[in-house]
Amino acid sequence: MLSDPAFYALAIPAVILLGLAKGGFAGVGAVALPLMALVISPVKAAAILLPVLIVQDIVGVWAFRRSWDRSILALMIPSAAVGIALGYLLAAQVSATTILAVLGAISIVFALHRLWLARGGRIQAPSHAPLALGGVLGVASGFTSQIAHAGQPPFQMWVLPKGLPPAVLVGTTAIFFAVINWLKVPAYLALGQFTSENLLTAAALTPVAIASTLAGVWLVRRIKPERFYTAIYLLMIAVGAQLLWKAFAG
Repeated sequence: MLSDPAFYALAIPAVILLGLAKGGFAGVGAVALPLMALVISPVKAAAILLPVLIVQDIVGVWAFRRSWDRSILALMIPSAAVGIALGYLLAAQVSATTILAVLGAISIVFALHRLWLARGGRIQAPSHAPLALGGVLGVASGFTSQIAHAGQPPFQMWVLPKGLPPAVLVGTTAIFFAVINWLKVPAYLALGQFTSENLLTAAALTPVAIASTLAGVWLVRRIKPERFYTAIYLLMIAVGAQLLWKAFAG
């Protein structure tokens, strides 16, 4: 298990944010991987977070196992698998510095997109868009999820215009990301990242994630999250810029 105090100084807040995201503060968990990548390699950080995400997915899938849209999952899961494969090929073929730069860029774009949405902006596929566009967005979701555990924006661009009932939207989202998290497992195995050190570190962080998920469920009913979201996404931009600086500074 990792023992560096600097790692846990960032990993614990990162996992807390991941738990809050699963508990109702949608989107804030995307900052978890960039934070951890400040002190360890981004691929290693992603491998540590993946088992935590899989454990968290169990609750969402169980809660909404009867409320999901079959046609959306039938289109987007196979296309996301292609994106995951592309993300794996990138991680396997390029240097850690390149992955750091890609992660930094994804982090900044994700945060800017969420801030824009918070101010009423929208980039969505038309409700009757061709299925090919859904496939492209599925590939994009799988790719960004493999690299940065941040596959929501492309997924939402396709799904939100469908006007699904809230329970079906939440259930479809929960099942989609639970499935693609499992699809990422072979990629991280092939990258040699499921070492005993990484798995033990993930196990140590999982109770923090579960507790913060329950805290998120409690908090989301009691506070207005707008300022919280803004602060998190500004932090994500700052962290993304720092990752780009690390990558280009050598």
